[in-house]
Amino acid sequence: MSSEVVNAGAAKEKNACTPIRKLEEGLKLHGELIAAIISGLLVLTAWSMEDRITASLFIFLHLSAFLIGGFAKAKEGIIETIQDRKLNVEMLMVFAAIGSAAIGYWTEGAILIFIFALSGALETYTMNKSQKELSGLMDLQPQTAMRLVNGKEIAVAVSELEVGDLVFIKAGESVPADGQISRGSTSLDESAITGEAFPVEKQKGDNVFAGTINLNGTITVEVSKLADETLFQKIIYLVQSAQSEKSPSQLFIERFEGVYVKVVLLAVLLMMIFPPYVVGWSWQETIYRAMVLLVVASPCALVASIMPAMLSSISNGARRGILFKGGIHLEKLSRMKVVAFDKTGTLTEGYPHVTDAYFRDDDGSILENIRAIEANSNHPLAQSIVRYAESQKYLPKSLPEQITEERGHGVKAVLGGSSWKIGSAEFVGREESAKFQGGIAGKLAAEGKTVVFAADEKGIAAVIALKDTVRAETATALKSLQQNGIITVMLTGDNEKTAAAIAAECGIDDFAAACLPDEKLNRIKQLKDQYGAVGMVGDGINDAPALATANVGIAMGAGTDVALETADIVLMKNDLSKIADAVSLSRRMSRIIKQNVFFSVAVILLLIMTNFLQLLDLPLGVIGHEGSTILVILNGLRLLR
Repeated sequence: MSSEVVNAGAAKEKNACTPIRKLEEGLKLHGELIAAIISGLLVLTAWSMEDRITASLFIFLHLSAFLIGGFAKAKEGIIETIQDRKLNVEMLMVFAAIGSAAIGYWTEGAILIFIFALSGALETYTMNKSQKELSGLMDLQPQTAMRLVNGKEIAVAVSELEVGDLVFIKAGESVPADGQISRGSTSLDESAITGEAFPVEKQKGDNVFAGTINLNGTITVEVSKLADETLFQKIIYLVQSAQSEKSPSQLFIERFEGVYVKVVLLAVLLMMIFPPYVVGWSWQETIYRAMVLLVVASPCALVASIMPAMLSSISNGARRGILFKGGIHLEKLSRMKVVAFDKTGTLTEGYPHVTDAYFRDDDGSILENIRAIEANSNHPLAQSIVRYAESQKYLPKSLPEQITEERGHGVKAVLGGSSWKIGSAEFVGREESAKFQGGIAGKLAAEGKTVVFAADEKGIAAVIALKDTVRAETATALKSLQQNGIITVMLTGDNEKTAAAIAAECGIDDFAAACLPDEKLNRIKQLKDQYGAVGMVGDGINDAPALATANVGIAMGAGTDVALETADIVLMKNDLSKIADAVSLSRRMSRIIKQNVFFSVAVILLLIMTNFLQLLDLPLGVIGHEGSTILVILNGLRLLR
């Protein structure tokens, strides 16, 4: 089984390197552009040698240009017409080219096909560019893994891994699945997942993610998720969904296109009949002007105004660690007036840090004893105190003889024959706690910090203050949003005092304290009624209802699965400053789409008007119409930067 998997992988890799394979991939990527260039060269050859070749060869060269340049778009138009049972812009171009040739304007019809094929190649380039980040991610994902069975390494396909399997990963290899390290330690390159440029140290018990690179150690990982449920796969799914989902503007244009094509064909039909009777045109002039109308009235530029810009924006965001689940969310983001933030894990790091510590004596023995006692507790505050003691190089010299935990209050212990209490003021003695070192505990509490007291038989021995520290980038990120005219609000389950302290430190506009999940939801509804478009940023399960209710839900990449599934946008780098970048990108996209729509409509109206005034020839009509299409596509591609 293992040799088959390895041999299959080797054969696949070898096949990928053959010249034929490379040629196939090149044609797939650049086939439309190659066809457009060949078509253009055929038209140029026929035009430059018109006086030196026979009429049959002249027509043959143009027919070849028609077929080579127009095959892809004609095929696409015919298939869509049959499937959707309605005409589209591709069919208008086919009719216009055939009509031009029918009245003897072979060169003009071929130029129309050439430029139309060129604009199609540009659109394909945009699609390929938007797939680049996704392809890069997929290349990072290993296809095989070394599964440990009874101590032996067996190569298996990643898709065959089950939860609980042990996989062996050597230095330089990619992690094949999400899991926890069960043996060994190493440093991992997690830039593909988190965007963090520096390696992350990992040891036994730490989580690892599929697609990350094991840099220097040998580790054994216990698989925690199936291959199609990993964070890596979720990222790929998000990008794929974003590329396939259409924005409201795009959906409107597509609905409009079907009606507009029928109107144009009806207008062309009427123009082929009535002008000789109404304005006295000759039949030759009438047919000619009808063909010009068929060309210039086609909404190619209008249809291309949105999708290239949207795909370029999604690609730009993915490259910067901002994953949009669809163009609709990009559009909504540009209209956002207020954004609400969860506190814990969003504005803050998500776990408490020791900020202040005051001791009765300064010989270090008190902190050593506290560390010895707290090491036996799984409470987040206890674990933070242990980390603080270790960072100060204080390690216990003896272990407690007896420990009793009183849930919600603290812990009692006997250490070195002395009785200890660690916990709240009520647990160790409120009066003594309030008097310790001039009432320092009250000052720390007023700063929004959680205060833990330690007491022995002599009285209060220490006061330790902890706080969920604000992320380094939080204040700057909020300021950037405020400079963009967006109001910032914090929704937290903390008490009023703690919430006020965090809000002041962040520089946030407003806050609401003591919010349960349903209260967060109601706050979002109130903000929507007051401001209109509202964004919500969160990372936890309790944020999911608010994320779903907001106009735009934004999840931190390190958040829970529920938050990631519910949100419309995911910040893979856990960097709040990316929200302002996303808003800026969204507004740029909105401006460029408006520019494209206005420009394309203006060009169509101008060309139609000059055609009715008999001021526009077919060659200029072709250049004006198709040139405007290329210009709006190129304008949309600016969003890749």
